[in-house]
Parts: sequence; structure tokens; C-alpha cells
Amino acid sequence: MVFNTGAALLDAIVLAIVDKETEGTYGYKITQDVRSVIEISESTLYPVLRRLLKDSCLEVYDQEYGGRNRRYYKITEQGRRQLLLYQQEWGSYIAKINAILLERI
Repeated sequence: MVFNTGAALLDAIVLAIVDKETEGTYGYKITQDVRSVIEISESTLYPVLRRLLKDSCLEVYDQEYGGRNRRYYKITEQGRRQLLLYQQEWGSYIAKINAILLERI
């Protein structure tokens, strides 16, 4: 992708992905889901998850899987409010960008 992905957009994408899973989801799956829309490395994703945890947008719990603990991330009410804000802002943002970029199409 030729466009840079800012922190707010990454936060929005991660929150949207985690919000789809009512019981939460784990880091590797989140990475794969994010990679389906943008290029991202695990080393980029985990600071995003830590920031969202710090901001009370996500909560975490561990669950055994295959004899090992797997860390699951689940969206909080604060996270849902933040996601709603991102969704509203995104609609306005893409409308403005499309008006400029796609004006002649």
C-alpha cells in the first residue's frame, strides 16, 4: 500500500476486528485479520494492543490452548465508544477525500 497508516487508523481497524468476536480474539489472529486489509508486522501490532489496553479500550485474559496459554483481547465499553467515534469520523473523512481524489471519475 502506498499510503501510510497512522496510529488512529490502526487503532480503529484493531478495535473493529476485536469487536466482531464476542469472546475476544488473540494477537496472531488479529494480525492476520489486519493483514487482510493492510500490511502490518506483529512488531507493529503489539504496541497498538498495549496502547488500547492502556486506554481501557481493550481488556485481556489468558486461556489455555494446546497446552499453552493464549492471550485474548476483548473490547470494552470504552472501546466500543471509541470505535463508534472512529466510524463516524471515517465516514466524513472518506467523503472528503473521495470528493477530491475521485472528482473526475
